[in-house]
Amino acid sequence: MNELLYPIKFEPILKERIWGGTKLKTYFGKSSKLEKVGESWEISDVKGDTSVVSNGPLQGTTLKELLTKYKGGLIGLQNYKIFNDQFPLLIKFIDAKEDLSIQLHPNDQLAKERHNSFGKTEMWYVVQADENANLIVGFNQKVTPGVYLENLENKTLPAILNTEKVKAGDTFFIEVGRIHAIGAGVMVAEIQQTSDITYRVYDWDRLDDHGNSRELHNDLAIDAINYDMPDNFKISYEKTVNQTNEMVECPYFKTNFIHLTDTLIKHNSKDSFLIYMCVEGEAEIQTQDYKETIKLGETVLLPAAVEHFKILAKNAKLLEVYV
Repeated sequence: MNELLYPIKFEPILKERIWGGTKLKTYFGKSSKLEKVGESWEISDVKGDTSVVSNGPLQGTTLKELLTKYKGGLIGLQNYKIFNDQFPLLIKFIDAKEDLSIQLHPNDQLAKERHNSFGKTEMWYVVQADENANLIVGFNQKVTPGVYLENLENKTLPAILNTEKVKAGDTFFIEVGRIHAIGAGVMVAEIQQTSDITYRVYDWDRLDDHGNSRELHNDLAIDAINYDMPDNFKISYEKTVNQTNEMVECPYFKTNFIHLTDTLIKHNSKDSFLIYMCVEGEAEIQTQDYKETIKLGETVLLPAAVEHFKILAKNAKLLEVYV
């Protein structure tokens, strides 16, 4: 193992959003002077928002610089052949004090043609939810483009959308083309392709502090919506303690759930980085030469070159992500 590679933390990139709240500061302890903090970008290689290392010998180094220097040692040899000096995932925590806009994301082909970007397949893990909080995922009936446009024009779009009441631990897989929105009172961990392309189609007639409506993208969205998706968006998964439980497997990322009450000895033979998001409690990750604590609301990147390590916890819940 390269002696400089160890469990890496990054400075969170906090984003003010019209729908954001204070939970990322109060619940997770993230420091910010922003009032409506909607998102904490934990690991990002989005242009203009590149993560910076916050711990250890590499403190102050950007994610892009790590990729350029360590290449496959950071993300895996096969991943580096595919993605080169671009990190393939964007990792976030999101706090919705108010409903997010109703939106969807384009697939890889459309995103490449229109924006020279990846598409945006994503998943949500509900970290915390207020009583009776919900998400919007997909339609609640068979919908054609004509029915969709009629409801959009009449401002009755919410009437044909599927609402899911949620609680902590609920997990949803949001494929490209699936219409969706995070509801008020919900805080999620979001794992997605590295993309910031969102088509906003309805924003509850909301105005910003200057009295302006936010931009909608209905012309772009109409042929990006997949109207025939099955209702397979809610993920059921095992929660066996002290072992790795598979949650989501798709071409863009794989996510596992780990509820840890003891020591878990890990061997990474995946030719990929591993990301750990702490969604409850606290744990310690130990490599041969380094120890790093991960607390609720924190994220750690294990470089691909770190093959052997331990995770210790008395009671912690982690999401494990890789490509």
